[in-house]
Amino acid sequence: MSTHELDAFAAWIEGLMRERGYDIDAPRGGGKSRIADEAGVHRAAVTRLLQRQSMPDLETMRRIAPLLGVSVRDMLVRSGRVSPEELPLASQGLPPGGRPTTIEDFARWLGVPESRREVFGKVVSQFLEPDAPAAGSDASAAVAADAPVAAEGRRRARD
Repeated sequence: MSTHELDAFAAWIEGLMRERGYDIDAPRGGGKSRIADEAGVHRAAVTRLLQRQSMPDLETMRRIAPLLGVSVRDMLVRSGRVSPEELPLASQGLPPGGRPTTIEDFARWLGVPESRREVFGKVVSQFLEPDAPAAGSDASAAVAADAPVAAEGRRRARD
């Protein structure tokens, strides 16, 4: 990581902190302590970032992001740890035409290989309510057709 990347990230975080009312410019550092306390992180982690000494770790980012009103994804991308392509937005893979999301869609988003998606659909459908809407793929339709039978088998096994 370059000094320029750390400086740009820290400047962005400073702006967010000021926008949210954290007084990070006070000599005694009341705003730094307050954000650290509210996030449940060490004050030193906040201070090191604001003094451009080090980038916060993932856990610190995860805890501070909600307080600053940003996503962890935004923090990771802005910090240079990942590219936007490595961590795409969920909306970039939504089904076209407003159709319901299917088990097949979730399998694709999670990176399940195509050759394993039918098995994935069968496993996932076991955790769905028996009368849940069927997913849209052929594999999901087969799974949905078997769902009442599987649910009845689970009920008998419990009893």
